[in-house]
Parts: sequence; structure tokens; C-alpha cells
Amino acid sequence: MSILQLCSSSLSSSTILSISPRNSISSPKSSRIVRCSVEGTTVTERKVSATTEPLLLRAVKGEVVDRPPVWLMRQAGRYMKSYQTLCEKYPSFRDRSENADLVFEISLQPWKVFKPDGVILFSDILTPLTGMNIPFDIVKGKGPIIFNPPQSAADVAQVREFVPEESVPYVGEALKRLRNEVGNEAAVLGFVGAPFTLSSYVIEGGSSKNFTQIKKLAFSQPKVLHALLEKFTTSMITYIRYQADSGAQAVQIFDSWATELSPVDFEEFSLPYLKQIVEAVKQTHPNLPLILYASGSGGLLERLARTGVDVVSLDWTVDMAEGRDRLGRNIAVQGNVDPGVLFGSKEFITSRIHDTVKKAGRDKHILNLGHGIKVGTPEENVAHFFEVAQGIRY
Repeated sequence: MSILQLCSSSLSSSTILSISPRNSISSPKSSRIVRCSVEGTTVTERKVSATTEPLLLRAVKGEVVDRPPVWLMRQAGRYMKSYQTLCEKYPSFRDRSENADLVFEISLQPWKVFKPDGVILFSDILTPLTGMNIPFDIVKGKGPIIFNPPQSAADVAQVREFVPEESVPYVGEALKRLRNEVGNEAAVLGFVGAPFTLSSYVIEGGSSKNFTQIKKLAFSQPKVLHALLEKFTTSMITYIRYQADSGAQAVQIFDSWATELSPVDFEEFSLPYLKQIVEAVKQTHPNLPLILYASGSGGLLERLARTGVDVVSLDWTVDMAEGRDRLGRNIAVQGNVDPGVLFGSKEFITSRIHDTVKKAGRDKHILNLGHGIKVGTPEENVAHFFEVAQGIRY
């Protein structure tokens, strides 16, 4: 029986029913606090309108929420049995990530099981490359392979600006279907690669440990690298807008390799382009939350905040309390449980979740891992992570 039913069935001269709006920053579409006092006993219940924005969006805006929203980077993927079964039928990653029906199905796999507060598009940051005249593939066991890495100004001149409607219509279709399926029960998340990280993959010819080629280009032919960075910047602005128009309610920017740069080089080869993206997107989509993630970003936190993004996603090498102090309370944070924790006992997982939430505080925090979930993570431990997280109350 709900509190309204209880009060209605108990109405008498000693029954007091009050309904008050929840503190809201953005709109009247918010939750209400219903209090019922029956014979001296007061019961409180939070009623959430069907039109209330998803918890994740409200938390980012700084609204009062009962718990931190939670989702996991790479939550749709290789640790899930349902995904592994689908991979047997469709062994190519690109076949899975460039088909609207499969993207929709895979994106929803964790949603159906764990009900995260964010449902992220199943895709890859390199997906736009083909549409930019940069042939590539993603090979099982090897990762991404760029077939003809650009090495000169002439090569960069052959790179086209990205037109998502023409090159990746399946992304737009999948996002629309996800938004329709999920409604406001969770936020639909899109994502893109940052210019420097995309350039790193392209110049290196794939993944790298030393980043020799991208740094060689940066320090010997900076104009060539800047020309490539500018093309990726313009293209990612377009791509973010396209994702938002298709249904994404927030977009995460992955600058995974920017932390391979020294602070002074970050300020030349990454920061200006991230700023350009944020400023341009905010001109057309001022209410779209932008999340920035860079692995190993402890030395660059203050610079990440200067990009103007709404949320900085911390990796697990940064203490959450120290990260909040360094970033300031005006910016939201995401993270930052070590993905390896999910290989531990349920008690250990629980303790680390509570430690992270306590250090983050109750304002502007999205609970997540400090990196993508690892292959081989026990699915039952992921279930426990979500169960504990969703049971938290501030």
C-alpha cells in the first residue's frame, strides 16, 4: 500500500497529509515529498513523476538526490554471458558495432539485468574513421589497426570531415531506439574520442605503449599534427551534436592517451581542442552534460577542469576526496572504483563502494569504475556492485 492509499484509508481528524515539491534547479518535473501523519506517526515517501529527468542528469546538475547514480564504463561487453553468446554468431566487432539492431541489443544487455542509471551506446571511438577516409579494422586479439597511418601534410589533407548522417546512420537509429526503450528510467549516453587520442591511434597505426610516432610528429612537425587535430575537433563537434539530436542525454569524451603528454604539451595538443569542442557544443546544446575521461589523469586534473566539461571522470589512481578538492565542488565527478576490485569478495566490493561514495560526498557524483570493466570479471560481482550502489541512501 502506498502512502497516499494509507492516508486516504486513514483520514480522520488526526490525519495530516502534506505534499511538497522536491528541491529542483532545472524544471518543475521533479519528485515530491509526501508526508502523512496518522495518530501521531509520520510516514514519508518520495513520489517521482514519470516525467522526471533521469537520476544521472539530476545529479550532474546538482539537484538533491537520494543516492549517486551508477553505471560502468564498458558495461555492455565481454564479461557478460549474453554478449559472449552473441559474439559466437557475430565474431567481428565491427559487424556488431555497425549494425543498428545489434548495437541496440548489446547496449540493452546490462540494462535488462542490472538496471544501471546510464545506458551507454555500444560502439567504439574509432567508428567515425571510415567516414573520414581513414581505413581501419578492429582485429580480435590485436585491437585496432590503421591501414595507412598519415605521415605528412599531404596525408592529412586526404582526411575528410565527418558527416555522421551519411557514415554512421546506425548510430543515430540505435540512439533513438534506446531513448524510446529506456524512457526516463535511465540516461542514454553517447560517447566520442578526443582529438589527441584519435590522432594517437591514427598516427601510431593502432594501440601503442610508447607513443613514439605521435610524439615524433608533435615535436618535429607540429603543424601537421595540429591540422589533423583540427579536423578531428570539427568532426567530433558534429558527432556529439548528432548523438544528442538522436537521443543521447549526455556524452562522454574519451581522451585516454592525453595523459601520455607532459602538462605543457597537453596545453598545446589537447586542451585547446577539448575547449573548442565544449564551447561549440554548448552553443547549440547548452543543457547537454559533457563528461571527460582520461586514464591516469592525476597530474592533469586541474587542466581537465579548465576544458569546461560538466563532469570529470576520475581513474582509480586518484583518491576521490583529493580529486574533489583539486577540482572544486562546482564540477561534477564520476568514478572511481578500481575495476580490479570486482574480482574481490562481495564484502570487499561493498567496502570500496562505500569508501568512494563517502569521499565523493552527496553532491554531483556519478558512481562508476575508474576505467572500463575488465574481461573475465565475474558477472555475479557486477550484479553485487549494482545492488550495493542502488541500495545506498545519503
